[in-house]
Amino acid sequence: MFAVIKTGGKQYRVAEDQYLQIEKIKGEPGQIIQLGDVLMLGGEAPKFGAPTIAGASVAAEVISQGRGPKIIAFKKRRRKNSRRKRGHRQEFTLIRITEILTDGKAPSKEAKPRPAAKPKPQAAAEAGTEGEAKPKAKAKAPKAKAGRAAAKPKGGASKAKKK
Repeated sequence: MFAVIKTGGKQYRVAEDQYLQIEKIKGEPGQIIQLGDVLMLGGEAPKFGAPTIAGASVAAEVISQGRGPKIIAFKKRRRKNSRRKRGHRQEFTLIRITEILTDGKAPSKEAKPRPAAKPKPQAAAEAGTEGEAKPKAKAKAPKAKAGRAAAKPKGGASKAKKK
């Protein structure tokens, strides 16, 4: 099942467990928010709103608040000695869609736990869970350069003096 929602003046097609970067909205990381402007519910029997579907909403977990890359707005009027330079960083909210709700249901109070990351092989070897750890390779000493660079003496002494 998917939904088309409207937030921040834009429309997004969302599904469960999808990560989405939207315009900044209030919320702390880990908090569950509810987005109420659902324009369409898709699936086997799609529903369309006029303009929104009554009783439908989308629940999402706030992952983080952040700022986008810097955008430079540079304006110049040639031959007039007129220049204007402005920088801008748009604020955004990264969310994860937890559930699509219909018929006026309330979102579940807690966010679903994310799947645990698998331990790295090196960390598992140190813990001793995967058998014996392999010995580390020794660092090699740097080799002397061969060729013309090694043959030249430093300090300009290679030129012969004329009498």
